[in-house]
Amino acid sequence: MSLELAQVKCEGQSMCTQIESIIQTGGVVVAQPEYLRIAADLRRRITSGEFREGDKLPTLPVLCEAYRVSDTTIRSALRLLRNEGLIETRARAGTLVRPRPPVHRMAADRYRTTPGSKSTPYTRDQGIGWTEYRLDKRYEKIQADTELAGLFECEPGERLLARHFVFHDNDQPTQMSTSYVRWSDVAGTPVADPINEPWPGGTRGQMASLGITVTRITESFTAAMPTELESSTLRIGAGVPVIRYTRRHIADTGRIVEVAHPIVRRGDTTVVDFVIDLDE
Repeated sequence: MSLELAQVKCEGQSMCTQIESIIQTGGVVVAQPEYLRIAADLRRRITSGEFREGDKLPTLPVLCEAYRVSDTTIRSALRLLRNEGLIETRARAGTLVRPRPPVHRMAADRYRTTPGSKSTPYTRDQGIGWTEYRLDKRYEKIQADTELAGLFECEPGERLLARHFVFHDNDQPTQMSTSYVRWSDVAGTPVADPINEPWPGGTRGQMASLGITVTRITESFTAAMPTELESSTLRIGAGVPVIRYTRRHIADTGRIVEVAHPIVRRGDTTVVDFVIDLDE
């Protein structure tokens, strides 16, 4: 079936370049907005190293002349790249290429602990020491709703301690989570007091202090675009995807003693490693 390309009207532009940006999907021809084409080209130039971290992008008039479009189109392209976290605009400094945060690998064995070690799964994920680790926290007592009751395999209404955390690597927020533990397990213990966070050894160390032996941890992962809260807390653009996952600590009795739901990390710099040993 032949498709006729209609001439795209260019308003106020010296060259009609939109005709070059045609996408065909499902038998429908759609003109790609010019700002997307320009954003893609600038993104390529950034990721290829033509524009390096800290470099100043050309001024608005220069970009308008180079791409032969209006300043409104350039502003739209730059707004997209800003939302993706690739660039930032500073007063009197112009538009700069943002430093790319390092990639962190979440290893399959990060929950294994060494006796006497302060390290936690988070510090191992980040590759940092105890002095580089800071934790913002807020505690509240709640009752399990239907979703949390399903995750804990308990009755709705059971009392839980909700612990809201923001994890910092050298003052840079890189992870946020809400961790729930059963109030019947932690009431009147140091685990219920936020002054004791961060806890050496993490949640597994906390459970051990209560006489609870954790023998299994499960995690379930999803990916999505960030909520407004996630974007502002993690200081990422609205166009940067996040990884959300639910973790459960399970005791040797089969009882679920902790649920973190969700744990949130920026997705563009997080690699989740799995090791699967197959029997011969």
